Amino acid sequence: MLIQPTSRLGYAAELVRTASLRQPPTAASANPADTVRISQAARDALAASASSAASNDDGGVTARLAEIRARGPINRSAEDQAYLFANDKRLAAIAAQGKSPDALTADDLDYLQKATGLVNTMANLSPAEKALYDRAVASGNKEAAAGIGQIALTRMMGHTAGGTNGTTYDPLNTAITAANIDKYFSHSIVDPSGKAAANFQALIRFLQDKPST
Repeated sequence: MLIQPTSRLGYAAELVRTASLRQPPTAASANPADTVRISQAARDALAASASSAASNDDGGVTARLAEIRARGPINRSAEDQAYLFANDKRLAAIAAQGKSPDALTADDLDYLQKATGLVNTMANLSPAEKALYDRAVASGNKEAAAGIGQIALTRMMGHTAGGTNGTTYDPLNTAITAANIDKYFSHSIVDPSGKAAANFQALIRFLQDKPST
């Protein structure tokens, strides 16, 4: 899957390229998050840190979490990720649900992306758009939800994305409507497999059947 290029991508292009690499093995679906895989060493560290955290009341846990987040995702070790899951209460609660990323609510997925250092595509959705995403997930329409995820990914381009026939548009200020998906968003992702196009079509049908209120 590729994002349709424009003449002024710069840093945003590299960011989107990285985001596409973070997709699950079925990357054409443009699901905005990947699972976090933890090595055995990290699992051992997680168990140890979970045990010690219960008796740690001197602020050491808070300081360690802040230190890990400040280092950024590139500099985090597997043990750092394990520590986050053991000591970040909300992250642990999300993981305890045992759900795949595409079954999480928009807010949980947003937090997962931020906490684990994944590219934070969900931050590009408004509260109403997140509610739309949640309705798609709750209804079992993962294709429509993936279509919203593709739009969130496209918005990583910033204010300029490539559209049809070499045109450009502002994805950050383009609403998620059936007409805009057909005219703009669906032309910003190049996916020879056709999966991205199928997700967009599923989202168009979902919007037509269940318009946002």
